[in-house]
Amino acid sequence: MTAIYKTEAGGERIRERYVQTLRTWPVPCEYRRIPTREGETFVVVSGREQAPPLLLFHGSGTNSAIWIGDVASWAEHFRVYAVDMIGEPGLSAPSRPPLNSEAYAHWLDDVLQGLGVTQASMVGASLGGWLALDYATRRAGRVSCLVLLCPGGVGRQKWGWIFQALLLKPFGRWGMHRTLRTVAGLDMSDAEEFLEDMALTHQQFQPRKEHLPVFSDVALRRLTMPVLVIAGERDAMLDSQDTARRLAGAVPHAAVHLLPGVGHSVVGQSEPVLAHLRKATASGDAERR
Repeated sequence: MTAIYKTEAGGERIRERYVQTLRTWPVPCEYRRIPTREGETFVVVSGREQAPPLLLFHGSGTNSAIWIGDVASWAEHFRVYAVDMIGEPGLSAPSRPPLNSEAYAHWLDDVLQGLGVTQASMVGASLGGWLALDYATRRAGRVSCLVLLCPGGVGRQKWGWIFQALLLKPFGRWGMHRTLRTVAGLDMSDAEEFLEDMALTHQQFQPRKEHLPVFSDVALRRLTMPVLVIAGERDAMLDSQDTARRLAGAVPHAAVHLLPGVGHSVVGQSEPVLAHLRKATASGDAERR
C-alpha cells in the first residue's frame, strides 16, 4: 500500500481528528464502507433514500469534512454521498494509482455499484473537480449534472505558490496562517479549528507529487450534461481565466462564474450550486416524461 503519511502515528492522529469532526455533521447521516479494486472507500450518506443521487468529491489534502457547511442545504433535495478520495487524508484506502490512467474511473465504477447508483449529479472541488471531470469525460452517460469548484485539469497550473509556502514553512503556525490566507485565499481569523486540522495535515501528510493531467479539448467536448464552474479570479494555484477560456471554446453550454477577489478556496456557494443542481434535475425529469 502507498505510504501517504510521514508516520503511522501521525496518520492515526489525522484520522481521529476527522472522526471527531464527522460527529458535527449537521444532518442525520450514515457511514458506508464500499469495497473496490483500490481498497475500501469511505462514504458519508445523507438525505432521503428516494431523492436524486449527488456525489461530492473533496480536494487534495482534505476529506469530506469540507462539505459540512453545504450538506444541510443539499440534503433537503438530494441523496448526498460525500466520498473520501483514495490516497487522501480521509478514511478510504491509501491507494494512489496513476492519475493519467483509467484507474480512477474504474474505482468510481466500483463505488457507484456499491452504492447502487447508476447515474448521479457530481460536485467536485479542486482535485475533486478533476476527479469529477475525469469520470464525466469517460462515463458521460452516468453523470446527469456537473458542478466544479476551482477544478484542476482545465486551466494552466501555477507553481509560484509552492515557493511562497516553502518560505513560510519555517515560521510554524504563523507561516501556516499566512499560507492559507495568501495562497488559498482563506481568512483564518474565525476558523481556529480548521487551522488546527490543516496544520496537522501539513505536518503529517505526504501530498501527491504527480503532475495533474490536463484534459484535451476533445475530452472536454464529451461533457454534454449541464455544467457549472465556480472559481476565484485570484486563484494562486490555477489560472481561472484560462479555465474559463478553455471551457468557453470546448463546452459552450457551461456556466462559468469567476468570483472577484476570491482565491483557490471557493466557499459560501451552497445556494448557487443547489439552484443549478435542481434546475438540471428538473430538466432531466421533464425530458424523461
